[in-house]
Amino acid sequence: MTAILHISSSSDLQSSVTREVGGAALASLKQAFPGATVIARDLVKDPVPHVGPDFVQSRYTNPDAASLALSRQLIDEIKASDILLIEAPMYNFNIPSVLKAWLDHVVRGGYTFRYGPTGPEGLVKGKKAILVLGRGGVYREAPMKAFDYHETYLRTILGFIGITDVESIEIEGVGMGAEVRSKALEAGKSRAAGIGAQAA
Repeated sequence: MTAILHISSSSDLQSSVTREVGGAALASLKQAFPGATVIARDLVKDPVPHVGPDFVQSRYTNPDAASLALSRQLIDEIKASDILLIEAPMYNFNIPSVLKAWLDHVVRGGYTFRYGPTGPEGLVKGKKAILVLGRGGVYREAPMKAFDYHETYLRTILGFIGITDVESIEIEGVGMGAEVRSKALEAGKSRAAGIGAQAA
């Protein structure tokens, strides 16, 4: 049975384009994979704490420490999933801090990656990631492409832990007026509607 890990990170709980398009993508995946289980992680409604001193010290001295319990749980959720559906608006050219906090808990040496004779090796393999990316501006081409630490970072960090099958649904220009926003949202929803068939 297919398992989907659904991550939401937009602080806009009323009119977020990533939440709307992400919902459409989830519906498409559930249609393509009948009976799929869904693990939902809303990082705004139920935030993951930023890592602190106890977390950092325990990583190297006591991997079974209570301060790492949540990290172990989040890593288990990734490993139990076949598809990661990650909604990520762009905040100041990057991902929301709540999503970065989640990543800091799950990107851990010896658990989701390791260093070997030839360098780092991702340990989370055989999974697909779907990124739902919302942006106020347009970052596909120069000069604004140089400001994109958003999709580039997510693809890099996911690849670092072994997830290289990554599909992006971009909703761009949503801050450039109602007409542009509407067209971008409809295009995003149209792509999301077919993502299940594409993943199957």
